[in-house]
Amino acid sequence: MIIPVCFIIGFTLFQFLVVLTNLFFKDNLNSPDSKFNGLVSVLIPARNEELNIESILTCLQRQDYKNIEILVFDDQSTDRTGEIVRQFIKQDNRIKLIESGGLPPGWLGKNHACHELSKRAKGKYLLFVDADVFLSKNIIIQTIATSEKYNLGLLSIFPIQEMQTLGERITVPNMNFILLSLLPLILVRKTKYKSLTAANGQFMLFKAAVYQQVYPHKKMKGSKVEDMEIARYYKESNIRIACTTGDDRVSCRMYTDFNEAVNGFSKNIISFFGNSFILALMFWLITTAGIIVVYLGTGTGVFLSYLLLFIIIRILISLISRQNIFLNFLYIIPQQLSLGIIFIKAVSCKLKKEYLWKGRNIS
Repeated sequence: MIIPVCFIIGFTLFQFLVVLTNLFFKDNLNSPDSKFNGLVSVLIPARNEELNIESILTCLQRQDYKNIEILVFDDQSTDRTGEIVRQFIKQDNRIKLIESGGLPPGWLGKNHACHELSKRAKGKYLLFVDADVFLSKNIIIQTIATSEKYNLGLLSIFPIQEMQTLGERITVPNMNFILLSLLPLILVRKTKYKSLTAANGQFMLFKAAVYQQVYPHKKMKGSKVEDMEIARYYKESNIRIACTTGDDRVSCRMYTDFNEAVNGFSKNIISFFGNSFILALMFWLITTAGIIVVYLGTGTGVFLSYLLLFIIIRILISLISRQNIFLNFLYIIPQQLSLGIIFIKAVSCKLKKEYLWKGRNIS
């Protein structure tokens, strides 16, 4: 009993130190004092996004930085996505719609959409954003200022997650719990180790000259976690990258219910653990049953200290993520159970080779 208790306490202390690092050593976006005035290409891959596309286009039209082109790739949508974009084109000649000619063999839909968008982009920076993201008025110039300050080839942001239903509240916070308790995000920029890498395809700002040397979406054309693979490839190629989260200028509602969230997270959650199902399982077991093991294997003083550390970690992650502290604490047990369900779903999909997303098998 002594060895597992010491391991669990040691791992929790490690999580605590990582969370503190993410709290106090965060890469904040720079003030918009950049002298950059070149064209920025905002690139939106869209498949059946009639509920979101109007919002993202409106956000972009309201940007303080006006020298942008907005390219939308309609990836064989069966809803009103294309029609809504055409209505915006009548008001704003910066917006263009690209129709898909079909998905070529060997490609996943989003990767193909992003590659086709990049081939038509003319900007000095390429900003890939998902249709369900909400952007503040000055986010474009602020991220460019940050990119120029650190000479980045890629800057990615994990948006603040908007949650409305119970299903979202017991699933979505798990993403930031894993990310912020395992990886000090400052090390994404500060180190060259590809294992210390994170990126989020919902918001990725590329320096165009660097991107167009390798066309990374083409290189990762069959990857379900192309954002992470691109970030790792950039690091291997000595291209500087950075990643941040908890910035209220970028937000997103990823999913609308429990099943959608489980299905969505199951396609990429193992990538947070270096694609190791064993490490993912160990993480879930320690963070779920660790408190019971410590209770049974230690005295009252040690257990209470561990419990306090456990609670502080959850509070700090909620603060960094700009999430409701009370609700995250209230739903700790359902969140841990849902995390286990997501892992099981990921294993099942891998064995069956049936990752379904937006009507396509992306295995």
